[in-house]
Amino acid sequence: MRMIRQLAAALGIGAALVAGTAAAQSTQFVNVLTGGQSGVYYPVGVALSQIYAKEIPNARSTAQVTRASAENLNLLQSGRGEVAFTLADALSDAWKGNEEAGFKQKLDKLRGVSGLYNNYIQIVANADSGIRTLADLKGKRVSVGAARSGTELNAREILKAAGLSYSDLAKVEYLPFGESVELMKNRQLDATLQSAGMGVASIRDLATAIKIVVVPVPADVVAKVGDPAYQPAVIPANTYIGQTADVPTAAIPNFLVTHAGVPEDVVYRMTKAMYDNLDTLYAAHNAARAIKRENALKGMPVPLHPGAERYYREVGLLK
Repeated sequence: MRMIRQLAAALGIGAALVAGTAAAQSTQFVNVLTGGQSGVYYPVGVALSQIYAKEIPNARSTAQVTRASAENLNLLQSGRGEVAFTLADALSDAWKGNEEAGFKQKLDKLRGVSGLYNNYIQIVANADSGIRTLADLKGKRVSVGAARSGTELNAREILKAAGLSYSDLAKVEYLPFGESVELMKNRQLDATLQSAGMGVASIRDLATAIKIVVVPVPADVVAKVGDPAYQPAVIPANTYIGQTADVPTAAIPNFLVTHAGVPEDVVYRMTKAMYDNLDTLYAAHNAARAIKRENALKGMPVPLHPGAERYYREVGLLK
């Protein structure tokens, strides 16, 4: 009898282990790679992770703070995330393996999910610094974004197109948006370049603390970048306190990407869930209101993931 009880107990433990293993196997981890907390990627990424947790069966979804585009793409390539936000030029550089942009080899596992909204180059100076034009940045203290981030890659391109380089600046700081703003408030920096959605929280915060100037990036400078991802755009008047006129600048598209190792059904569900819950993204940040399904495939620099392709065929965007 004792042996029977022991055998039953062993079988019970075995069954529990099998059930536990099956449950663990059925859990789908979805790590959303975003950016700094004071940018746009993070709040939109948090909203996206909440959508995934609600809409994808057995999903355990989180939003991870990162240094944005370049880091996100390298993390995806190594399988340390399921989906990520990135700027178009960084994505193109990663796919080509542009070492100067921080990609030592072609990131061949990257796959497209959707186009999102545009980032705008927003160069903001302390009004007391005397900076009014790109040329005025010479000899000034400037933050260009976290090293090798999408913002920093944008900074290199815009300064180069304006005939400037980092060596022309008195001091270069490689800092995320929030830290850049704090140094500007403390008069330790003269200007910050931030590539972000319109109305980004960091610049809104700065504009309430000090008098700012939004520095124009003229259309001829945008053209000199020589990359079709960079398009002339406008920061509308009153986007920030004290900015009373439209300011010309450059816009660069953002994309949502994944990697080839994420199952087709999961990416299909992620894509469908996002477009079925756009109101949640719109509520997360005003910049997200530019996300439209009809723009999802425009300018995608990498191959579509089969799961995303399945969704776009289903809704008639692909034939």
